[in-house]
Amino acid sequence: MCAAALVVGVLAAPAQADAAPAPDAAPLAQDLRGAAWALKDTGKDVRFRGLAAVDRTTAWVAGSQGTVLRTVDGGRSWRDVSPPGAVAEALEFRDIEAFDARRAVALSIGEGEASRVLRTEDGGATWTETFRNPDPRAFYDCLTFFDARHGLAMSDPVDGKFRILATDDGGRNWRVLPSGGMPEALPGEAGFAASGQCLVSSGPRDVWLATGGGARARVLHSADRGLTWRVAESTVPAGDSARGVFALAFRDRTRGLAVGGDYRTGQASPQAAAVSADGGRTWSQAATPPPAYRSGAAWFPYGRATALAVGPTGTDVTTDGGRSWRSLDAGSFDTVDCAADAGCWAAGEKGRVARLERRR
Repeated sequence: MCAAALVVGVLAAPAQADAAPAPDAAPLAQDLRGAAWALKDTGKDVRFRGLAAVDRTTAWVAGSQGTVLRTVDGGRSWRDVSPPGAVAEALEFRDIEAFDARRAVALSIGEGEASRVLRTEDGGATWTETFRNPDPRAFYDCLTFFDARHGLAMSDPVDGKFRILATDDGGRNWRVLPSGGMPEALPGEAGFAASGQCLVSSGPRDVWLATGGGARARVLHSADRGLTWRVAESTVPAGDSARGVFALAFRDRTRGLAVGGDYRTGQASPQAAAVSADGGRTWSQAATPPPAYRSGAAWFPYGRATALAVGPTGTDVTTDGGRSWRSLDAGSFDTVDCAADAGCWAAGEKGRVARLERRR
């Protein structure tokens, strides 16, 4: 599947645009001019594709070799809270969703039993495995939470349809949802476990699923927490196992972004971004897209139309809701997340984690 190929190669709902800036976040302008990523030394050399921004001081990252880190001081120090069993088995964490500094849910990927969900209630001091995939045909890619109780995880197609896992108790227990309301997958279609953003939610019931690998890159939307879905074609090119939509970001239930491209090094990724103003029913190509493949996206809470996109070759920013993008930084990141207080974090290869700050 697409997610498997990448082995080689939010949290609360999206912040509201009208939130009042917190005092320590005020220096960041709405258009992010003058802002830059400030790297935070994690002391690790693993790749972090899972990221949960709680606020400007607290963030969680999850990655390869079963690694999970947490900071509560803005990245000045990191606590290694990796589940011992995950480290021993070198699990590939690709998504983590955090409710606060103590509660988080992490997803490891892979075929069969390699796909697991673990949960902590004590800041990572202890972890409980709450789901281990029993089906060798399933490969889980991403998870999302509507609130502290209700969440979903998605698997690449099984028997021709994407599989959805649901919880209504904060990730303590999970069940596979009926597939009757899920459209048929295209041949070769799958999700990309690249940034924890192939499944995203906004509000109490709306959720979107991004695909690639098939003839067309599509976005599926459910307004009832995953029971029924409708499908729309994006403008992001597909037609190859390495191409499609890698990440989605919805500011609310109508305004959304899709980013992706071709993740292979050196391959061109034209039309690597799209925008929707109707909840994902239709998608328009960005007039000025990012210049290369992008694997993660996040809305900036203090600008109605400001968002970030990241990938191995850099970070781009839009201030017009995704219609045009400009370069912000050339550093490599795989995923990005912004908290309600404008605490924006990015993470990626070689232990790289950064927080968005005003240039000094």
